[in-house]
Amino acid sequence: MYGSTRNCSVLEVCQITPPPETTTNYATPTSLPLTFFDIHWLRLPPVQELQFYEFTHPTPTFFDSVLPKLKHSLSLTLQYFLPLTGNFIWPHGSHKPIISYSPEDSVSFTIAESNACFIHLSGTDLSEATEIHPLIPQLAISDEKASVFAVQVTLFPNSGFSIGFAIHHAILDGITASVFRKSWAHICKLQDLTKPLSLLPSLMPFYDRSIIKDSTRLEAIYVEEWLKQGGPNNRSLKVWDLKVPEGAIRGIFELTHKDIENLRQSVLAKQNGKFQHLSKFTLICAYIWICIVKAEKTKGENVGLVFSVDCRPRMEPPIPSTYFGNCVAGKRIEAETKTLIGEDGLVTAVEAITKGLTSLETDGVLSGADKWVSMLSGITSGRTFAIAGSSHFDVYNIDYGWGSPKKVEMASIDRTGAICLFGSRNGNGGVQIGLVLKKHEMEAFATLFVEGLESLSDAGAQGSQIIMNV
Repeated sequence: MYGSTRNCSVLEVCQITPPPETTTNYATPTSLPLTFFDIHWLRLPPVQELQFYEFTHPTPTFFDSVLPKLKHSLSLTLQYFLPLTGNFIWPHGSHKPIISYSPEDSVSFTIAESNACFIHLSGTDLSEATEIHPLIPQLAISDEKASVFAVQVTLFPNSGFSIGFAIHHAILDGITASVFRKSWAHICKLQDLTKPLSLLPSLMPFYDRSIIKDSTRLEAIYVEEWLKQGGPNNRSLKVWDLKVPEGAIRGIFELTHKDIENLRQSVLAKQNGKFQHLSKFTLICAYIWICIVKAEKTKGENVGLVFSVDCRPRMEPPIPSTYFGNCVAGKRIEAETKTLIGEDGLVTAVEAITKGLTSLETDGVLSGADKWVSMLSGITSGRTFAIAGSSHFDVYNIDYGWGSPKKVEMASIDRTGAICLFGSRNGNGGVQIGLVLKKHEMEAFATLFVEGLESLSDAGAQGSQIIMNV
């Protein structure tokens, strides 16, 4: 039983602007140039995320207290993130698009009310992928202009509310999005209308684009790639209109700290100490990869996996952690399908991911970067899965003043087909996994995922018993 979509009524669409007295200190007062890291994502669909919060107080309390605080704190936050109020444009005479903004620009803020079941939507049971679509705002995007950020707050009377985000991927990556969310929550939770509230230094965005060096002309390569698609000279700012597969099912799964350690011990036991260090990321991705390849019954000789790494600490010189924009590198790895679904598939997956991560250190994070847009466009051969988000994103500590979220998920993976990783809600060092598959594939994945972990747990218990008997 996957539930069904219920009505969601839009009550109001307003515009949130920074405070009129805002004084900013940006490198440019009305625009922000794009780097090759940004242009890479120019036509990708917006990233859409949802946060669900329990709120059982009467409806008037929500409209009299919660909404005003959310709107006012967003206004205060935008004075530090002014580009989020702007738009992408491609001026005549400019070889690339820019982000155009001013203190008078605004963010679309939708207020809605839903009679859907909050417990169902904020739970972890399998559900129809499109059920949450009414809770997500839309970006205004045309050939000539594209908005970059929108918010929707939806009330579920006497149950809770959700905060939905739509963010144009070419303006920022997941790390910058995380900094923004933390900033808004910090200001909302601590706002005092009688006292000025400033942003923590650890959250202050860094805007100097000159720190990004483009010695191999990646910007020119990416611009040319996009101009050729639908071209020649296609300067349209419209994003790809990817469709949700019919009947797609959304699932949320969790790997606990214990599960990850069981995976680690299983791999180490089969490799006799070959691996000096097995990162949590490697183990998580390897296990998901083999489960989904088996569930999907992937065809083809080889199957790929794409993941992103933060380039900020890996650039020379290192880039500040609060750099505003995109600054991630994509890495594609490959393995034989038959070995991934074989008895030692987990080890095969770990070896492939480890080799890919090692190459980032030996070859540099920008090795092969000239092919990034081509990789996004599907020019590579074979079936490829992609990892989005990060287990380092502490999404369940985003408290606007009404407690931690009950659930956070990346809604847009139903269009991109990516596998989303977030830190676990339980705060146990584990990871939340979100994915969207066809119904029969999702049910197969769920079975493989659970049974695989149970077998590892049983093997660990038997190992412990042998040690105790000895």
